Amino acid sequence: MKWKNYPQNIKVRLITSFFNKAVASAVMPFMALFFAQEKGKVWAGLFLVFTVIISFFIKLIGGYISDRFPRKSVLVITSSLSAVLFLIMSISLLPLNNMIWLFASGYLAFVITNSLGRPAMHAIIIDSTTPENRKAVYAIDYWLVNLSMAIGAALGGLLYVNHQIELFILLTIISATLPIAYHIWLIDEHTNRLEKQHQNVFIDLIQSYKVAFQDRPFVKLVAGSMFILAAEFTLNSYIGVRLAETFKSVSIGEFEIGGVRMLSILNIENMLLVVFLTFFITKFTDRFSKQKIILIGLIIYGIGYVTLTSANSWYLLVIFGFIATIGELVYSPTLNAEQANMMPADKRGSYSAFSNLSFSGAELIARSTIILGAFLIPTMMSVYIGIISMIGIFLIYSGLFVKNSRPIENRKAILTTTMKLFSK
Repeated sequence: MKWKNYPQNIKVRLITSFFNKAVASAVMPFMALFFAQEKGKVWAGLFLVFTVIISFFIKLIGGYISDRFPRKSVLVITSSLSAVLFLIMSISLLPLNNMIWLFASGYLAFVITNSLGRPAMHAIIIDSTTPENRKAVYAIDYWLVNLSMAIGAALGGLLYVNHQIELFILLTIISATLPIAYHIWLIDEHTNRLEKQHQNVFIDLIQSYKVAFQDRPFVKLVAGSMFILAAEFTLNSYIGVRLAETFKSVSIGEFEIGGVRMLSILNIENMLLVVFLTFFITKFTDRFSKQKIILIGLIIYGIGYVTLTSANSWYLLVIFGFIATIGELVYSPTLNAEQANMMPADKRGSYSAFSNLSFSGAELIARSTIILGAFLIPTMMSVYIGIISMIGIFLIYSGLFVKNSRPIENRKAILTTTMKLFSK
């Protein structure tokens, strides 16, 4: 599908999402460092954990709002508030002010407004696509997200240390253009709005998610995605810590690669593969069935991260980092499209917000691996990640494709296939 053939809403959504992600990626990785320097490590840790928790619950509210009200209005209001909050954070950094409490309050408010608008952003891409073109749209969205995160991280890395104020002013200007773009070019196609069922808004909100919780295939898919993403998230948690402590440095000429640099190389490798191979692999996988693409992609991905968890040789890390990313490129666009296809038209915001549980849960599992790694040797951690990956594969496959068959037979078939492929 060529760019000129994309619906206008998709073009607006992809371009604005690119800048939105770039803005977030330019500051988010440095917030832990910033607050630790200003208020101490304990305060920073507690504050950022709180923002993760509040973000999840605000997304649930955002999902309800995006189903009840015009999504264009939701995006214009939340993105306008985000721009104002970036301006407040910029002002708080001025040398004459340096008001850390104002900055922290502005950052927390930004997390809230950003989380309120995110479900509407996700729902728009589903509203404006069909099951036939959804995979192609998710492929380019996946590519743009990774590219924007790389550009944002590079921008933040260049400006954060010596040009913090200039960085936040730049981000304020970029953020201010987003609501203007939404207002001018976005067409509100959301006509199947969720009707209010209860006078009490809190009961009505809970009721809107009751359908999602009762949708067993979708719950399986979200739970499975949580386990699968947990394997990837360990790269910057347990694997990063292990490499920093145990990786034996290698030298290329005068350039020495230690554990921290090895982790950076793995992240750069992942980003470059996504940027250069996404469309090639998506086109290649079009000739195969969805079941095969998702199952094979997940298994390749799982094998990659199981090996990365305990590998300590640079060449094994690079090879299996490559394998893990290829598996992700194989399954991700198809899985995202299939997940979108499962969402009812009048509850897409709520379903999108509920699906964020997979990211929050994966982050918690990944962080727990640091604690677990203090008691288990790396090979046992690989076994642990392997078990998590197999559970994730089973839940995703059964949630998507096992609906009308005998459950016990299907469980045996999926587990047998998965065990065989993992043992190769």
